[in-house]
Amino acid sequence: MRSFEKIMKNSKLIIGMVHLPPLPGTAHYDRNKGMNHILDVAYQDMTALQENGIDSFMFGNEGDRPYLLKASSETLSAMSFVIGQLKKEIKIPFGVNYLWDPVATVSLACAADADFAREVFTGVYDSDMGLWEPKAAEALKLRSDLGNQKLKLLFNINAEFAAPIGERSIAQKAKSAVFSSTADAICVSGPITGQDVDISNLEEAKQGLQGSVPLFANTGVKLSTLDSILKVADGCVVGTSLKYDGVTWNQVDGKRVKEFMNKVNEIRGS
Repeated sequence: MRSFEKIMKNSKLIIGMVHLPPLPGTAHYDRNKGMNHILDVAYQDMTALQENGIDSFMFGNEGDRPYLLKASSETLSAMSFVIGQLKKEIKIPFGVNYLWDPVATVSLACAADADFAREVFTGVYDSDMGLWEPKAAEALKLRSDLGNQKLKLLFNINAEFAAPIGERSIAQKAKSAVFSSTADAICVSGPITGQDVDISNLEEAKQGLQGSVPLFANTGVKLSTLDSILKVADGCVVGTSLKYDGVTWNQVDGKRVKEFMNKVNEIRGS
């Protein structure tokens, strides 16, 4: 898989999520608990993932609802602070995702020396956040200007909380993202966080990519669907199903991580 060897040491790469609680400057930030609470949650979730066999993980500002299409200075600086404080404890490849700003995501990834970043880089969408028009050229130019070509970019091609404006197929969008924007990997999502990816969408994206770059299922992967997902995809991003009781806003459950990764290793072995 093109330029992904460092991260994809194992076949069927699994990327766990460290979902940050609401950051300062957002509607649901808890001023009483403050930044120390955010740090504690992030540390505990990261530790539960790393100590139970996850391949890699990604920091995301999932708690910052309603999401912004352009990062605010306070949320971006707070997220940078959290990652900086935890950096010395990171033992495996990691990534970042600032919802939903591709330029801010690349900026954050470069500052944190992350291995990869995930975002919606291409397309135009009717979304819960309004008309959504990502800036792929600006994000890729920033990566180049910062001299960080080793940073791998995962393109989410069917955004959550949104519907595309246009009628291109999943296969066309996947192929085009690699051709026009040099995507390092493609992610296919369900309609919102924690909801299942449509297997037919995965299969269609795979047909369009023809093995040119890795393909990831981006939402809703569960222990019960893992086998069918990994028959098609090269890996997955998983958050909700690794949380206590399978609830997105709960913290990571180490037992669920271990059970999930045991199943992944069975699939790899077969």
